[in-house]
Amino acid sequence: MTSSLRREPTLLAIAWPIFVESGLQMFMRIADTFMLSQVSDDAVAAVGVANQIIQMAMLVLSFVAIGSAVVVSQYLGAGRESELGRLAGSSVGVNLLIGAALSILVVALSGPLLGVFGLDPALFGMARRYLFIAGGTLFVQAVLTALVAIIQSYGYTRQTMLVSLGMNVLNVIGNCFFIYGLLGAPKLGVAGVAISTAVSQCVGVAVHFVLLRKATGGVPVLWRYFVRWRAEHVRKVLRIGIPSSAVTLSYSASQFVILAFIATLGAQMMTTKVYTQNLMFIVMILAQALGRGGQILVGRKIGAGENELAYREVFANLRRSLLITLAAVSVLCLARVPLLELFTRDREIISLGATLLLLGFLLEPGRNFNVILEKALQAAGDAKYPMTVSIAVTWLFSLPLAYVLGIRLGYGLIGMWSAFVVDEWLRGVILFFRWRSRKWEGKALVRRGSRDEARTQAASM
Repeated sequence: MTSSLRREPTLLAIAWPIFVESGLQMFMRIADTFMLSQVSDDAVAAVGVANQIIQMAMLVLSFVAIGSAVVVSQYLGAGRESELGRLAGSSVGVNLLIGAALSILVVALSGPLLGVFGLDPALFGMARRYLFIAGGTLFVQAVLTALVAIIQSYGYTRQTMLVSLGMNVLNVIGNCFFIYGLLGAPKLGVAGVAISTAVSQCVGVAVHFVLLRKATGGVPVLWRYFVRWRAEHVRKVLRIGIPSSAVTLSYSASQFVILAFIATLGAQMMTTKVYTQNLMFIVMILAQALGRGGQILVGRKIGAGENELAYREVFANLRRSLLITLAAVSVLCLARVPLLELFTRDREIISLGATLLLLGFLLEPGRNFNVILEKALQAAGDAKYPMTVSIAVTWLFSLPLAYVLGIRLGYGLIGMWSAFVVDEWLRGVILFFRWRSRKWEGKALVRRGSRDEARTQAASM
């Protein structure tokens, strides 16, 4: 067994680098926006619109990464490391193909896609230039996304975090050259931002391939694995990835509907929502990082056939993560007014935003409860159940409730936030009883086999 399996990392040891890495990914977008804002507000608007399209494409790329992470965790737990080279190759290869198709589509349809936003000719031209480069290199992002998910499943979360930090540094340096013309470089504006991002991603891919070799502990990841996929591996990845990504896509779509509701309340309410959620984003990515860390640990135990340990692991993770989340919300709420004043001096926005942040004491523990259990069920191979619950509760209950409380009864954002609280806790409670029922047992994607069996399977590939 490889060294990556001998050490049993803790939830915090895995989760905190994932949290920092998520923050660094957000910082890359913030840095692009800030550096462009020193040159042109129009350029910021153009990149912002184009990135809406890029982010939707990246949601499509995530389903292979999510599925790969769970499958790799279970294979590690089952002691079947010899198959992981082929599995990694299949996962990266599938995502590369999807990314290449998306790159072609985004570039070919850039005009119609941007036309939806009704941009004036100047902004349209800038957004299209950005989209040609950022959309045309989506295949690079596809490979990077798959590699990061696989490597993190081995417990190498600190290493991927450091690579993300390096990518941020490269991106900022590239922006200095191509936005400000450092050392006589051409000032390329929005195209320069896209080039800097693409270059930093290419370097990140190269470094992650080196990390993959280290993580697999010498198990070869041959080039032919990227084009000659094993159908069994692909099926397992898609079995987890597609339902899991459907949850994310459903949530993103529901947020568009919520925005439409809030738009009817006026610009001030929309501004309050944006500022408040920007501040809560730190706690939100903390919940995702804790959920992802728990998923890795549970997946390994499921693969090893240690269902009882996996069962207890989830309850222990719930206790730890809820305490961490409450601590983070407490810190945020103590500084809520000064933080909101960084964005605005409008006292009505600050007052309402401060109230919404206080509701975080109810909302964020519920979100954490929901995410931990959702990721645990996915790790156990029971991905369809949380997908069904999430889509049904969101569209049949939570969105109508947000409309009734926020619009029909006139409670505005406070009513909508109350609906969010009910949504998170309701989904969490349903998933809690699913985990308690242990109906996820028997849905494991792999079975623990002897070393001889693993060698025989590897040799037959």
